[in-house]
Amino acid sequence: MKTVTVGIIGAGFASKFHCRSFSRVAGINVRVKSIADVDAGKASAVATEFGLEEFHNDCTALLDDPEIDVIDICTPPFLHPGMTMEALAAGKHVICEKPLTGYFGAPGDETPIGDRVPKSVMYDKVLGDIRNLGKVVAESNRLFMYAENYVYSPNILKAAEIIRARKSRILFMKGEESLKGSTSPVAGRWDRTGGGSLIRVGCHPIGGILWLKREEARARQTSIGIRSVLCDTARMTPSLSDHERRHISVRPEDVEDFASLVLTFTDGTRAVVIAGDTMLGGTRNYVEVYANDAVMLCMITPSDNLSTYMLDEEGMDGVYISEMLPAKTGWQKPFVAEEHLRGYVGQFQDFMECAATGRKPLSDLEIACDVARVIYGAYLSAEQGKRVDF
Repeated sequence: MKTVTVGIIGAGFASKFHCRSFSRVAGINVRVKSIADVDAGKASAVATEFGLEEFHNDCTALLDDPEIDVIDICTPPFLHPGMTMEALAAGKHVICEKPLTGYFGAPGDETPIGDRVPKSVMYDKVLGDIRNLGKVVAESNRLFMYAENYVYSPNILKAAEIIRARKSRILFMKGEESLKGSTSPVAGRWDRTGGGSLIRVGCHPIGGILWLKREEARARQTSIGIRSVLCDTARMTPSLSDHERRHISVRPEDVEDFASLVLTFTDGTRAVVIAGDTMLGGTRNYVEVYANDAVMLCMITPSDNLSTYMLDEEGMDGVYISEMLPAKTGWQKPFVAEEHLRGYVGQFQDFMECAATGRKPLSDLEIACDVARVIYGAYLSAEQGKRVDF
C-alpha cells in the first residue's frame, strides 16, 4: 500500500493532538512530512517534538509540494473555509478541524460583531459558504474529511452497530459537552471563534447525534433530515464578581457561555444538546440514545473504568487526570486511553485508510455542513426567540 504523506497547517494544540494520533495509525504507511504556521517558532517546535522533516512559515510550501497527499487544517476557525478550498484546488485531500465554517466578521461590521451583527446575516453567510464548499469538493475529485471525533468514539460506533443490527428507530437523543471554560485567550470573541460554547464544544454532540441519525436512516433504507431547531443561549458569567467566577475560565465578550437546543428531525423525533462553559468538575462528554427497542448511554468522558481517591497531590505534578480539572484530590475518574475513548485514534485511522484507498470517511462533508447549519440556525433561533425551519 502506498505511503500517505501529510502536511499540517497550524501549529497549535490541535496539531500536537493530530501528530500523536497519526503515530498510532496501523496498517497504513503514514509520513507526516511538514508543518506550516505564521509563527515559525511554533512550527519548528512541533516539527522537533514529533520528528517532522520540515517546517515553514507559509502554507504555500505545503500546497506546492507534490509529495503531500493530505493537508490537515489545524488553524483558527476563521481560516477553515479559505484554506479548505485552496488545498482542494492544489489537488490535496483535506482534513479540516471543526467547525467547517462560521461568521467571523465582514468589512463595515459594527463591533463587537456578536452583539451588533444580526444572526440572520450570519446564517445567510454560512449557508453561502456551505454551498460554495460543496461545489468545490464535488469538482475536486478529492476527499474532504471532517475532524469530528465523537463519530469515532468507541461508544458511538458501538451504538451505531446496534442500531444497524436491530434496525432500531431512534426516538430521542440527548448530548452534552460542558466544562469550566477555555484556555484560549480569544474564546470570548465572536470574530475569532464564530460564537461561544455552542460552536466551540456543542459542535461535538451535535455531530455525533446527526451521524447516528444518518446511520439509522441508512440501516432502514430511508431518508431522515433536519426539520427545525429551537435554541436558547445565555451569557451568564459577566454577572459574577471576579471572586465569584474565580474557578471559571471563560471571559465572554460577545459570545454565549451556555446554550441549549432542541433538534426536530423530519420523522418527528427529537434531540436535545447542551453546551456550557459554566460547569465545574472537569469535562463532561456524552450522547444518550433512546430507541424503540434499546437504550444506549454513550459516556465518552469521564468513563467508569478507573476511579481514584487522594488526600493530596504529592508526586502528581506530571500526571494528567482530566481536561479542565483544577485539583486531583478526593474521588476522581481519570481519563484512561483518552485518545481512543474520545475517538481521535479511530478518526485518523479512518482518514488515512480513506486517503490510501479512496473510500469515503465516516465523518464527511455532509456532517460538517449539517453541523454548521444547525449551529447558525440555533443562533438565529435564540436571537428571534422562535423555531427556525430548514
